[in-house]
Amino acid sequence: MKATTWARELWRRLVDPGQWSRRRLAGECALALTLAGLSGAIEWLSGNGVLRIVAVAAAVAALSLLRRVLPGTVLVVAAALSGVTEGGGLILFLAGWSAGRRIPGVMRALVTFCAAFVVNMVLGLWHIQQSVLLFASLGTLTFLVSAVVPGLTSRYWTQRRTLLQALRERNAQLLRERQMIAGQARLRERQRIAQDMHDSLGHQLALIAVHTGALEVDRELTGRQREAVGVLRDASVAAMHELREVVGILKDAGTAEEREPVSRAVAGIEALVESAAAAGARVRFERSGEPRRLALTADHAAYRVAQEGLTNAYKHAPGAPITVSLRYEPDAVVVEVANGPAPDGPGAWAAPVSGGQGLTGLRERARLVGGMVYAGPLDGGFRLAGVLPYETKEAGESTFVDAADDFRQQMGQLPPGDGGPVIDWSDPREEFENIVSKKRNGCLIGCGVALLVLVGLVVLAVLGVGKVIEESDKALIGPDDYASVRIGESEKQVRERLPSGESFITSDVKTKLPDDPEGTSCLALLSTDTSKGLSTDTVYRFCFKDGKLAEKRVFHVKN
Repeated sequence: MKATTWARELWRRLVDPGQWSRRRLAGECALALTLAGLSGAIEWLSGNGVLRIVAVAAAVAALSLLRRVLPGTVLVVAAALSGVTEGGGLILFLAGWSAGRRIPGVMRALVTFCAAFVVNMVLGLWHIQQSVLLFASLGTLTFLVSAVVPGLTSRYWTQRRTLLQALRERNAQLLRERQMIAGQARLRERQRIAQDMHDSLGHQLALIAVHTGALEVDRELTGRQREAVGVLRDASVAAMHELREVVGILKDAGTAEEREPVSRAVAGIEALVESAAAAGARVRFERSGEPRRLALTADHAAYRVAQEGLTNAYKHAPGAPITVSLRYEPDAVVVEVANGPAPDGPGAWAAPVSGGQGLTGLRERARLVGGMVYAGPLDGGFRLAGVLPYETKEAGESTFVDAADDFRQQMGQLPPGDGGPVIDWSDPREEFENIVSKKRNGCLIGCGVALLVLVGLVVLAVLGVGKVIEESDKALIGPDDYASVRIGESEKQVRERLPSGESFITSDVKTKLPDDPEGTSCLALLSTDTSKGLSTDTVYRFCFKDGKLAEKRVFHVKN
């Protein structure tokens, strides 16, 4: 039952679409075919048969395709294949890389690599049949380089990438929290300002309205005075209505569609002009284009542009003709207030003004909604114009302000994942544990293992190189040394000039030579000459009889 469940789970993992996208499938097949071809070529160069070449190539290709699904099993099988074949060593590096990255848990990975090492060493000793000490040194060094180092590198790289991803998510979380805190701070400040305006300005305006209302019915006032007081009372009442609307905007956190329309908007500009005309100003209103809906903040900003323009004209050019224009362009609405020179001359508007708090506030309003405000002289008078985008998708992409100053565009530059749920961290230690997860102990153990591996590599490399040099001195001579030895020389003199030959390097070669001549004792040494190729060893044999060199011969042996 367990075997059936395991087989089903394995099959599910093998056919999982997430494991085999088209791009990955093509890359894995190409890699498997390349490794299989190289392994087959190595087996062919080693002089093995066709059946073994095909078997090794097929095994390498299968292990390459299965390494993602069964990393531990593939590593052990690759270690076994590397121990008994020449071409199977290619897959060991790839298997070590995948196993180090995909085996969960440090102890499980350690046990898997140790098992693979034992299998590799046992099968290698059985297959090669050389000196245990030398093979253990060289085999350990080879396994460390081929499997352990790639595994540690892959594991460190994966942990580093996981940690960086956690840090990116944490950074996005901090940005979201910062936006929330800033939004809450703005909301509290808006509510405070609204409350202050309601409590202070509202009270004062109510007093003004009451007193002007009482003064308007005073019988001692003349008709002209009563008319002026009426204007003041109407202005105070209008100011109170406007104050209530501003307070409502400051307090309301809903969307533009959820809010009630206010009179201080584009629709109220015409009424504003009519009030100015009724007060005696020389003002006219022009409208063009098809009316379109504006965002509430932009709608209010358009009204403020017209209001500020009329106020400035009253103050700086009293009696000058004023033209208020409202134009609906294809991508924005344009509100323009232009006045001519004052009746007493153009002096007040001969040069651009620096702009007071009114113009500064207008520019800030326009900037926040993605628009712009222009103020400057015009034909002896002055012009104030505002360009404000419509409430459409294009308005969010408006180029009226620089990207660095547009808060909406700045929000669009946040990392992926912005806008997701905000996690409430109750304890900084819990937050740190979430970032590092369970990788902390693995990282520490991995660093310790990596340090031990590096030390072991250095020690084994020194020992291995020293041992190889020592054994080579006992078993190798050059062609000149062979030619200098003459038949008939005493055995003592010849042995003093030649190495002892007591080395594991020549132990395997002796079994491939013909039997020693009867009644002689022979010494077999390897030649340093490699003219016959790396697959063929040149062996010099010296045979002694009755204390003299009786024979010397050269053999070419396939290794």
